[in-house]
Amino acid sequence: MTPRHPLPFDPIEEARRQWVDHGWGEAADGMAVVTSVMRVQQVYLARIDAALRPFDLTFARFELLTLLSFTRSGALPLNKVGARLQVHPTSVTNAVDRLETGGLVRRVPHPTDRRTTLVEILPAGRRVLTGATAVLNDDVFASPGVPAGEAARLFSLLRAVRLAAGDFGG
Repeated sequence: MTPRHPLPFDPIEEARRQWVDHGWGEAADGMAVVTSVMRVQQVYLARIDAALRPFDLTFARFELLTLLSFTRSGALPLNKVGARLQVHPTSVTNAVDRLETGGLVRRVPHPTDRRTTLVEILPAGRRVLTGATAVLNDDVFASPGVPAGEAARLFSLLRAVRLAAGDFGG
């Protein structure tokens, strides 16, 4: 989602200036921060989509495979997947459906709770995940667009926003 012809000025900085000029100076920096975060999300998603396209994955499906690969058994109950990825159950179902169709995961009954269904990563899912992770690490995560020393600081600032919003317990 990067424009083919970048503007000769920063439109968010211009909006911030306009906010001040219109008498909303006390909110101008906050508006610029929120708008910048939203734009940066678009930039990152475009980079991630491009990196994952050859693997026929979205970031949501990549995250699901990654989560499963981090478990001891390679499986989790569907409701735990949604909670850990912080997404709606419908989104989990859709992601699992697509991954299952691709032969990357399967649904299995829980061994002790008949009401619970597990989603389990398959060997093909692990292979796809290995390749996708290598590409994301090289193309996106290793170069997030800020100096290495600043990445940890930026993460800390964004974590504070998430904590204040109740995204997780402190």
